[in-house]
Amino acid sequence: MNTKPFTSGLSENAVMITRVADRQWHALDDDLVVGRGHAEHRHDGRLFVSIDAWHDHAFDRLAEAMLAELPAPLYTVVDEADVELTASWRRAGFTIRRREWEYVVPTDPRVTGLDEVLPPSGVTIVPAGQADESLLQAVDRAIRDEVEATVGWWQSMPAEVIPRPEGDTIVDPSKYAVAAAPDRYLGLIRVVTVNRPRIGLVAVRAGEQRRGIARALLAHALGTLHRSGFAAAHAEVHESNQPASALFEGIGARPASSNLELMR
Repeated sequence: MNTKPFTSGLSENAVMITRVADRQWHALDDDLVVGRGHAEHRHDGRLFVSIDAWHDHAFDRLAEAMLAELPAPLYTVVDEADVELTASWRRAGFTIRRREWEYVVPTDPRVTGLDEVLPPSGVTIVPAGQADESLLQAVDRAIRDEVEATVGWWQSMPAEVIPRPEGDTIVDPSKYAVAAAPDRYLGLIRVVTVNRPRIGLVAVRAGEQRRGIARALLAHALGTLHRSGFAAAHAEVHESNQPASALFEGIGARPASSNLELMR
């Protein structure tokens, strides 16, 4: 345990920053916890930090202590609407690295215009839970390699990702629907429904793009959600991914909020 005293301008007592565990800190004011800091490595190896503090002074003291002990570069993710939290991180020397839009996607085919969309000739849609796992792994790996060779997989994917064992990129095979040719899969879509439906990924092999496969996958997935009683789904899109933004906006999706990834 590592304790460092700081003088608080909001209290006559000293604010103590205490490292309570590996990569975990508390801010104490007269033995009351007034802030918590945490750091963790994401699946891509980057180190993300978070701070939850009652007031700016506790935040600043926690940030000072954490930055003194953690190696750079450091990253964090904030809701862009949270102006105060964004300002706190910027005081600590963080700058905006990228923005992710969260879209609300209608499911009603009469709204999306996908009611008559079919996959191209020779392509069939395999519903979620029915995909061959080896072919699913193969198309997922091929698409990841193609993206990594261009813009970079982790540079283009949402910052909030689910850690998986090394080499295991399929979160849950039952959540994926795929576009299938006779000998291989050409594209995939992942939809997870916990509190609300979320489109975690829609992607098509580079050589098969611009054939309407992504729209066919969305038509299938959104139609399935609509028949299950869901009026909308959600999806996150990196602001630089213009094709993805155009795809979603073309079916009536609208950005509802945005997250900022900050870096120091």
